[in-house]
Amino acid sequence: MISDMTDLEKHSTKSQCYYCGKSFPSKDEVNQHLKNVHSTTRGKNSVIDVVKLNPETPHYVVNFLETSQNYCVCLVDIVNSTKISASLTQQKLSKYYEIFLNSMAQIVEKHGGFVIKNIGDSLLFYFPDSSESSKSYDFKNCLECCLKMTEEHENINYILKKQKLPSLDYRISADYGEVSIMETNNSSTIDVFGTPVNMCTKINHVAEKNAIVIGSDMYRTVKKIHNYQYQMINSCSVGMKYMYPVYSVSRKN
Repeated sequence: MISDMTDLEKHSTKSQCYYCGKSFPSKDEVNQHLKNVHSTTRGKNSVIDVVKLNPETPHYVVNFLETSQNYCVCLVDIVNSTKISASLTQQKLSKYYEIFLNSMAQIVEKHGGFVIKNIGDSLLFYFPDSSESSKSYDFKNCLECCLKMTEEHENINYILKKQKLPSLDYRISADYGEVSIMETNNSSTIDVFGTPVNMCTKINHVAEKNAIVIGSDMYRTVKKIHNYQYQMINSCSVGMKYMYPVYSVSRKN
């Protein structure tokens, strides 16, 4: 349970590899690990390597790693954030987002996930270990992470109240499938692209406030895991001839 702002602002002394999720004692060690990973996942003529040797390198160049894998991808998004933000000063708005994003990121880290980025008032994250679909434990981690987020709703609002900030609600969506990892020439961070990322964004609004929805591909992977109940609540158009089923997730009573 997130008890106060001191807990939210603590930073881990370990560094984590964005590609495999493995933790290292220092940033130097994780950087060396990343060099080893990149040397095996991209060719000798990588776009990033080539442009760095070119004196006329563009300010922004992207490169997709040659390997892609299946991952569990999730999105948590604040409800009605535009209306809320209009009523706050910039300083209060910054604190508002800080409390929410830090608390969500803390939960992700505790469950073995990796935060990719925040998109305004939402947080995109994934679970590196979920590439091994035969291990149901990894997917249980994903489900437990999302459920923990919903269960922290009251506590987060308590922290906001102490800071004299308005309460908030949020929705969580998750899906599973093939993802490509992208890097750029001017940043050490990564981004991810693929159907699961798109579907998380598309189905998020279907969820009830402070609840979870998952896409059909994720459902087929986790439906046999015990202690959870699933209910098909909607279908989303994916621009083809069929609709994509969406399921709510909750704990069994």
